[in-house]
Amino acid sequence: MSEPHRPSGGGPSAPAPSHSPLRRVVFGLGAAFVFLTLLGLGTWQVQRRSWKLDLIARTEARVHAPAIPAPSPADWNLVGPDDAYRHVTLSGRFLNERETLVQAVTDYGAGFWVLTPLRREDGSLILVNRGFVPGDRKDPASRPAGQIADAVQVTGLLRLTEPGGAFLRSNDPAGNRWYSRDVAAIAAARGLTETAPYFVDADATPNPGGLPIGGLTVVAFPNSHLVYALTWYGLALMLGGFFAYRRFVRREGRSNGE
Repeated sequence: MSEPHRPSGGGPSAPAPSHSPLRRVVFGLGAAFVFLTLLGLGTWQVQRRSWKLDLIARTEARVHAPAIPAPSPADWNLVGPDDAYRHVTLSGRFLNERETLVQAVTDYGAGFWVLTPLRREDGSLILVNRGFVPGDRKDPASRPAGQIADAVQVTGLLRLTEPGGAFLRSNDPAGNRWYSRDVAAIAAARGLTETAPYFVDADATPNPGGLPIGGLTVVAFPNSHLVYALTWYGLALMLGGFFAYRRFVRREGRSNGE
């Protein structure tokens, strides 16, 4: 019996299956969701930028305003973020024997902030960041002129407490190792009562002997929101352009009978 005749391999191939309408709809909805999400992220960054610019303006106004008395005990519970960097003044006597050294890095290099309690006439205490000392001058005996015993007046910036420690480094009160200016923890470690919930960064008024060095407060707020907004909007534009191009190519193909 003869073999059945098979057509030679030169005939037309079967047409490729087209994408189903459901698949196109799902793909389009997914792309639309991503596009709207990118637009939303860009708009959110624009709003964040407006908020940050307002924060910077309000902070600068507090920094450069005339100094006012530091909040008294009756007002301590009212101190909040809107008081950060407020220009304040206070007077009293330093409790030099209870100073605390907090690790710091400044334009002068690595060293320590010197936080010293100041007792006011009403008996209340406020931690004052008197300024920076290098590592080789951390011992108060190496800077005796700066250990002021007389009554003083301090002008500076009100700062909010910094609880816990620094990035990846927790404060160790038992070991007397401090990485942030945690007012409550420092007060507890030094046996201080009636202590304000904030501290004050002293200004650049020179201390006797030149140490500590005050006036090193850095008032800066990262503001990259415009860059982020342009990035999100740019991605949305690229995505929209990609689908517009695909639609144009598809229409051109149909008009050419492809």
